[in-house]
Amino acid sequence: MNRRLAQLLLAKLLCLAVLPVAAASWPVVHRNPDGSQVSIPAPPKRILSASVTLTGSLLAIDAPVVASSLNGNRRFFDQWAQVAESRKVRRLWALNAVDLEAVYLAKPDLIVVSASGADSALESVRELSQIAPTIVVDYATHNWQETTRQLGRATGLSERAEQRVAEFAEKTRSVAQAIRVPDGLTAIISYNGPGMINPVAMPKGSHGLLLSALGFRMESPDPHWHSGLDSADDFVKAQYEHLSTLKARTVFLLRQDENDVDALLRDRVLARMPAVRTRQVYGLGKNSFRIDYYSANEIVDAIRRRFAKTTSPQ
Repeated sequence: MNRRLAQLLLAKLLCLAVLPVAAASWPVVHRNPDGSQVSIPAPPKRILSASVTLTGSLLAIDAPVVASSLNGNRRFFDQWAQVAESRKVRRLWALNAVDLEAVYLAKPDLIVVSASGADSALESVRELSQIAPTIVVDYATHNWQETTRQLGRATGLSERAEQRVAEFAEKTRSVAQAIRVPDGLTAIISYNGPGMINPVAMPKGSHGLLLSALGFRMESPDPHWHSGLDSADDFVKAQYEHLSTLKARTVFLLRQDENDVDALLRDRVLARMPAVRTRQVYGLGKNSFRIDYYSANEIVDAIRRRFAKTTSPQ
């Protein structure tokens, strides 16, 4: 049943990936999440990304990004930093500290803003719109595939966007057939330890769907654990003590690689968790917190190496 579900998910992804794409005619009208519309007069040649999260999706479709905001450490995201450097993308501000002078100097003909998140410049849309057409994309309510499609339509690169989605769907199908999925339930935890919120992935969130497509059977955490004011679509923001009630026999840790699982394995309070008892705790990857084309590929590649049918999980 587990493998059958994975096949159905992959079939859906492949069907969506091969939908015919009509050539863009200009101007293109982009609809923002609030219902407002932005007219993009011609294919952009100088895109400024005011959202470091969305920059990865733009780079994945070979959009002409000339400048991008940074993360809280004043860096690009590691999964696509080399791509940005090779394309000479200019570094802008950290998170949402918008610098309008830097925007003017970049001379963009399209500005991309996220609707939410720490990297949102939503409050500056009016000022940014005086410089260049400014569109808003809500990556929080869409998976990376749909986000990539939206950006493809706005930039005239729909064909490239669909190609990326199709490539990944085919890769996921291939990896699902090449790995041996552990028995029992699987959970994804952002492990932060005692006294902290320890988010647990929901099966229908981006992370849960990705592992489901590979054949893992995801455990559904109790939605009543959620302590956040936002919805629990992707992750339930669980208190530390709730982790001990998880039944998953396999656990992946968000933001961690294979060398960062010892803290959970040594946690005496959680020693009776099935995954801890069998030591089936794995890192999902340093860049797994935010899924885009690049980090999704990193996750799938790591799982293929770890669970290949020719090897045994360590």
